[in-house]
Amino acid sequence: MVTGTGGAGRTTVAAATALAAARGGARTLLVTTDRGPSAHRALTGAPDGPPGGDGRPGGDGPHGGDGPHAPGAPEGPHAPDCLSPPAAVPGVPGLWAARTDPGGHFRGRAADLQRAAEPLLALLGAGPLDPEELTELPGAEQLALLGALRGAALPGSAGGAGEPSGWDTVVVDCPPVHQALAALALPEQFDRYLNRLLPAERQAARALHPLLAGLVGVPAPPQALYAAAERARSALAGTLAVVRSPATTVRLVVEPGPGAADELRLARAGLALFGHRLESVTANRLLPAASPDPWLAALADRQREHLEELRGACAETGAGIGGAPHLGRVPRDTDDLALLGVAPPEPAGAVPGEGRADPWTVEDRLAGDGVMLWRLPLPGVRRSDLDLVRREDELVVDVGPFRRILPLPAALRRCTVEGASLRDGELCVRFAPDPGLWPRRT
Repeated sequence: MVTGTGGAGRTTVAAATALAAARGGARTLLVTTDRGPSAHRALTGAPDGPPGGDGRPGGDGPHGGDGPHAPGAPEGPHAPDCLSPPAAVPGVPGLWAARTDPGGHFRGRAADLQRAAEPLLALLGAGPLDPEELTELPGAEQLALLGALRGAALPGSAGGAGEPSGWDTVVVDCPPVHQALAALALPEQFDRYLNRLLPAERQAARALHPLLAGLVGVPAPPQALYAAAERARSALAGTLAVVRSPATTVRLVVEPGPGAADELRLARAGLALFGHRLESVTANRLLPAASPDPWLAALADRQREHLEELRGACAETGAGIGGAPHLGRVPRDTDDLALLGVAPPEPAGAVPGEGRADPWTVEDRLAGDGVMLWRLPLPGVRRSDLDLVRREDELVVDVGPFRRILPLPAALRRCTVEGASLRDGELCVRFAPDPGLWPRRT
């Protein structure tokens, strides 16, 4: 996943990353969420615009419908409904590009929901909305992004049920980092909401609904609604599995400038809070080190100062940093993208922290200190950015603008919070056993 600060050139770096991966021999899919002018044209040679060759999702033409994606190009794995059909990149074997289709994805899910709620709508005297009335609402882009993440990794995405995903590497051009983290947190939040609103123990009462409905004379909620909730749970689990997979990493894109180092520290802390593994940082649009033009030379000197600040921030957080030069123009083709010199994604197992699905760890110190410690790596976080609240069996952690609500492990639910400390980029929360709840030895 490629994200970064707004306007830093993350779409261009994502395209260059996908190009490098494909030229390294990996069967690669680039997924972009950018609907405006972007590097999509540089890769596919197609005009910028919505998914679909005629400006509509699934339209006829080289990038929509069922027609060929490129003259003589091999067919790529099939796309889920939240993506436009993958377009083979001319001249780069093994590389395809696709865009998320928020409108089509939203209309499809809204139609499914209306079908599931049809008996309830009839009871209320309401009619369903026609397909032409459905327009995407705020949040549709985030849901399409999550669907694309799940769909690109689903078994059978190469066209055969039960087969592994048809891609060796999927490079996702994500929104700016704050919006990307909010979108990636949605599956966990939705799962929490479903567990609160429709806990598993209530599902056992479904068999009694027809009897209760007959007694009170009110129709019971249709089984289709419960089935829809189960499908939502399954989809959330699939998305969470992809996001939390050890093979899923993040590449951050920043442009050296005032405040860039602070933005990098905060972004790194947000990634760590949600358990995302940072693969590397790309400093984009680097100016030439020497120029005969005094104005450009002075600008390059100031940029180098900010670049040193970025390197210092990366050293604090343990992240590697690379650079991509300023071409003086928007990349026009794959040759321009190759000039950026962006490295392909690190292979699985090469990123620090891979293999740990959850960075939180519990350390038992009851014998020596009478406490249990809950640890979370938060590199780059300052105490002024951090806030903690215990709420029943959950811990609410705020890091700047980011919030995560974590269920306490079973042992810690029987404890009280004694305090917390932040040292060397690690948050440590101390728990002491509650005498009224902790098991007693006899």
